[in-house]
Amino acid sequence: MSDTNATRALLARVNELDPEVAEGEAADLARKLVEELNLHSYRYYVLDEPLIADAEYDVLFRALQQLERAHPSLASSDSPTQRVGGTPREGFSKVRHASPLQSLSNAFSADDVRAWYQRCIKILSDKLETGAEDLEPALVVELKIDGLAMALTYDDGVLVTGATRGDGTTGEDITANVRTIQSVPLRLPVDQSLDLAIPAQVEVRGEAYMRRSDFAKLNDRLATHSQKLFANPRNAAAGSLRQLDSAVTARRPLSFFAYSVHADALASTNSHFERLGWLKALGVPTNPETRRLDSLAAVQTYLNSWTDRRDELDYEIDGVVIKIDDLRYQELLGSISNAPRWAVAFKFPSVEATTVLRDIIINVGRTGNITPEAVLEPVRIGGVTVSQATLHNEDYVITRDIRIGDTVVVKRAGDVIPQVVKPIPDLRTGSELVWQMPEVCPACHNRLFRQEGEADYYCVATDCPEQFVRLVEHFASRGALDIDGLGARNAALFVESGIIKNLADIFRLTAADLESLDGFGEKRAANIIAGIEAARDRSLSRLLYGLGIRHVGRTTAETIAARFPSLSALQETSREALEQIDGIGAVIAESIVDWFLVEDNRTLIAALVELGVNPTREVIDEEVKRASGVLDGFAVVVTGSMDGFTREQAKHAVTSNGGRVVGSVSSKTDLVVVGANPGSKLARASALGIPTATEEEFADILAGHDEILKAVLMRGSRDVES
Repeated sequence: MSDTNATRALLARVNELDPEVAEGEAADLARKLVEELNLHSYRYYVLDEPLIADAEYDVLFRALQQLERAHPSLASSDSPTQRVGGTPREGFSKVRHASPLQSLSNAFSADDVRAWYQRCIKILSDKLETGAEDLEPALVVELKIDGLAMALTYDDGVLVTGATRGDGTTGEDITANVRTIQSVPLRLPVDQSLDLAIPAQVEVRGEAYMRRSDFAKLNDRLATHSQKLFANPRNAAAGSLRQLDSAVTARRPLSFFAYSVHADALASTNSHFERLGWLKALGVPTNPETRRLDSLAAVQTYLNSWTDRRDELDYEIDGVVIKIDDLRYQELLGSISNAPRWAVAFKFPSVEATTVLRDIIINVGRTGNITPEAVLEPVRIGGVTVSQATLHNEDYVITRDIRIGDTVVVKRAGDVIPQVVKPIPDLRTGSELVWQMPEVCPACHNRLFRQEGEADYYCVATDCPEQFVRLVEHFASRGALDIDGLGARNAALFVESGIIKNLADIFRLTAADLESLDGFGEKRAANIIAGIEAARDRSLSRLLYGLGIRHVGRTTAETIAARFPSLSALQETSREALEQIDGIGAVIAESIVDWFLVEDNRTLIAALVELGVNPTREVIDEEVKRASGVLDGFAVVVTGSMDGFTREQAKHAVTSNGGRVVGSVSSKTDLVVVGANPGSKLARASALGIPTATEEEFADILAGHDEILKAVLMRGSRDVES
């Protein structure tokens, strides 16, 4: 059994590897690398329980390749460079592939891709006896789906076998499971009215995968039944296809993309890209982002684009596969060991890594919400050093059994805050500590509260110092009173120096107060004072949002401001009256009423009015006008995190298409848009039978696909997995 200390020691050793390493030392290191890589390959491909991140595996693998190139005698038969994938699992019958399912050589930079292309041109020019300058083979670029490779065999157009890659020569017969994948055709062509000649035997190779939105739903269902969660969509797809009971697989939302086809009768075309087009015509799904490009420069543009945009997709990719398009050229180039010369996989920078969780600390949010955060042994992920990551809430830690001292998988995607994905229990030593949510706030030591049906704990103390600094920052933010110069750093400075003790003090500040602080000259102080003066006349909805009342976001603030002429009118209203407003549920109404019941808050409002802050609705706020569109008249709740939309973008998309964004799910709600980790709102929608839409369906609805909207509305609660 390997452990991360041994792996990290090996990583450190290979990072300092001397290209001229002596034969004896090379043999020792090569043997250790073979043993380590075989173990990690087994855990990844067979057990679906990896101990290290893909990027760390790649470093070890490349080191072994370097040693074997320098010392060919070290290339043993059990070296992972001589084989593909893992050993077929017991419980499935074996399938021998007609031709090996090879893996791909990797490229990690633009220089690597250029070097691969130049090698291809040199080999071709030698074999064709032509000048290299006369060759510029066209290329096909395909997104590298992070799933499980499969080979599908069709006899006379009927699916007869579905097999995993296995060790590249022999795979597992998973035909019964493959048949449950809705996107895999059982007969070719799918449209029998098409006059398409089908060869006697066709082998389609591709990738089974799980969409991110489907993965989130699956984990929600597993959590509801207190079952073990999957770490990522790739493991979920692999685990689903390796079920001995195909009925289990049928309940797992798998998808499929084809990336090649083999059939003797297809010799009429020598273009890989055209063959993919033929597959598509048959009804076999191929990736819509696949392109045929005429130059390496165009390929590099494609690579750069998807390196930045990969998180926009509803499925995970870990790179781009680049292939020589001409099949005659592919045959001339041939293969080396277990990989073809005519293709290479460009790998994206890693977004996952393993490290040690040193501690769990508590963060106090602006509205008093308590969030556990992981303190990590620093680790590089995607070019950034990560030392802290979110743990979301108490339930997240408990359901995943995350402990202090665990070796954990940490994920960082795009600009998203790093998060702990899961622990690796097999690496526990017994010294790990089970974490518990503290009973009191770490900042003010007042008792914490958790309302029924909510995931977060809250500190409700108005004198909590952690909350106040963030409240000042929020009050001055662009969406609220938009006070230029009063950002996070100055908010903390002004509070710590004592010149701001409550929000009203902001409007009591003078240039002299600011000039007394280090780093503030006359001009800088004057600019901030000017920003404060301009903030006195912001709209009622902005002021209401800026007060930081729990559950009152910008949309809710706008809804309330459209119904009440002033803060004084809102202050005297009842919870029942608020609940009559469309989009204001019992939770929001109670939060608003409770806020105004606090004497310090009423005093604050009076002080703000006295200091010249506008407390009334402007004429422009009399009616909140909505554009007409596909969601005209719909009350829409947006919940969970999304890959293609920020929360504000999703809400804007609703309102700009005629809908109204509401904060809570009720019988008056028309649609709930569900992202990842939706929480209690999804359960509420399910209980009430409110239609829900995935992020992909939401995008289709906004694009005007009426059939998608109709399908979502018709199925109601049936899309919520039970």
